[in-house]
Amino acid sequence: MNYNRSITELEKNAIFWWSESLSAQNSAISIIPQLLRTQDDFLNILSLAKNNPFQVFDILSASKFPVNLFLKHLSVLADYGGEPLQRLGRSFDQIFPSKNGKRTMKFTWEGSNHKYQFNALPVKGLGNKKLKIDGDGLAKKQTELSDLYKDVIMVLMHGSTSSVSDKAGLLACEIGTLLGEKALLFEYVKQRYITVSRITGGATANSLGQLAQKDVVAFLKQELGKSYSVISNGSIALDGYNKVGGMPFDVVVEHENTKVGIEISFQVTTNSTIERKAGQAADRLQLMRNNGHHIAYVLDGAGNFQRSSAISTICSNSECTVAYKHSEFKILAQWITNLDA
Repeated sequence: MNYNRSITELEKNAIFWWSESLSAQNSAISIIPQLLRTQDDFLNILSLAKNNPFQVFDILSASKFPVNLFLKHLSVLADYGGEPLQRLGRSFDQIFPSKNGKRTMKFTWEGSNHKYQFNALPVKGLGNKKLKIDGDGLAKKQTELSDLYKDVIMVLMHGSTSSVSDKAGLLACEIGTLLGEKALLFEYVKQRYITVSRITGGATANSLGQLAQKDVVAFLKQELGKSYSVISNGSIALDGYNKVGGMPFDVVVEHENTKVGIEISFQVTTNSTIERKAGQAADRLQLMRNNGHHIAYVLDGAGNFQRSSAISTICSNSECTVAYKHSEFKILAQWITNLDA
């Protein structure tokens, strides 16, 4: 059987759109219901912070409200999520240069000038995952109001009135201007949740991606049996690949001396993720082969197939390529077992 399929062969077996079962599972874990359910508590914290722009820290700590969920509310309201946070992290030194060993943000509140000193930023890898405001992170309540959370909260609350708002795209980070104004806060948040959609849409796409990955892992565990190790978000140590922890894969399958790295991509709207995977495909295949290991891809989604050049490149640098449905997963499992034959 031909496991190394072309894009044409792959398209014949693709489903292109999320299945009803995955969409139903996703609705149960979508961030939107959680944000709406906790909206009143979030607003009450902001309403009580009347005395100064830093009082919110004391009220948040006393409330026991999860700090990562509080930050997610701010992120959605400001439409300042993963990519903007990453850009802020990468450019932090230029936006907030160090003076006498200290970095500060100057902003205005209630007609007065204020200064906030950063105690954790900059940090490497700033983004949703680092702050635990992605799908997986929000499943675990973060109760400690660390310096990192304080730093990011201040940026997202008062960035619009800071002296560098134009440099970091912080103009929508304005909810701090309404601290203590309960009626205005409720009206503002109501309107923002109607208009802001990109971050919550991204959260849905990411959680669907995680569900898809779990579906593949569960199927392979069942199909391959207990003699095979199937690890979600695993890595493989390779000679010639020097990053700590080894080369990462969405799924790693191990059996005796055989190791298989599996990448999964399902995009119903086009984005750059598949281009990145395509750009890495040839080097990843070569390194895996040089170390006696194997690589496979699960590819599907209407958005991915719009990037036909990227999909073709991946197909050319994959030992086994399947679409996203159980009959295809069965082919993937068959290929894995044949590696030991």
